[in-house]
Amino acid sequence: MNKVAIVTAAVLALGLAACNKNNADNNAANETAVENTASTDVNAATANTGAEANADAALNASGNSVQNAGNAVNSAANTTANATTNK
Repeated sequence: MNKVAIVTAAVLALGLAACNKNNADNNAANETAVENTASTDVNAATANTGAEANADAALNASGNSVQNAGNAVNSAANTTANATTNK
């Protein structure tokens, strides 16, 4: 019975030792996860900056097209006014 108690105690001790947390490993894993997340956030922000620049360029081009159309309408109106004035 004594041998069984010793073996049981040894198995329980080893089991408890295996379950202990190694805080250094856990902290290192958490640091790595934080750094990876921060890197992803920076990459997303950089990509978003490019998208914003493209959107700005598209809006500027659209604004230029609208202004050109307005100029064409104004020019047509002036041509019509000149034609009626210079009969």
